[in-house]
Amino acid sequence: MEKNGKISIREGGPDDVPVILGMFDSAVEWLVAQGRTRQWGTTPWSENPRAVAMVTRYVTEGVPYIAEYDGVPAATLTLTDAPGEYLQPADEPERFIHILASDRRFKGLGTGAALLAHAARETRRAGISLLRVDCYAGDDRKLVAFYERNGFIPTEPFTVPVGGDDWPGQVLARRVL
Repeated sequence: MEKNGKISIREGGPDDVPVILGMFDSAVEWLVAQGRTRQWGTTPWSENPRAVAMVTRYVTEGVPYIAEYDGVPAATLTLTDAPGEYLQPADEPERFIHILASDRRFKGLGTGAALLAHAARETRRAGISLLRVDCYAGDDRKLVAFYERNGFIPTEPFTVPVGGDDWPGQVLARRVL
């Protein structure tokens, strides 16, 4: 992929669920190839009924955004007013980022960072100061470092029981006002 392509961001909707699942499938395949299976498992999300239901729920209850690279869907995230049920909401109004993923063909081209900047602008436009996200914090914590490079500060770690194991997570926050 050429590095000087144009990134544009559009609001998505339920019709984008298959595209979003394809981005997760690409990410899972990439992670599995690296031997990093704890983050999202080994099964493509499009074949996992729980993952399909989660993506569908966030896309219909929140506001999904799609970053396109030269007109091709490349990355996604969804904004909602609250975290997932495994975390406590903030004690103030907030926007929460869910299901950030990118098609790995577009790795390193800035689509994820563009979406995070867009989420900050949308949060600010809504008059809300706090933007939060949670992510996988295991292995080498590269995902946590990605959010830090994009202006987020780690707040609290957490774990979620998954199949008899604890999935390590990290909540990060960014003030946008």
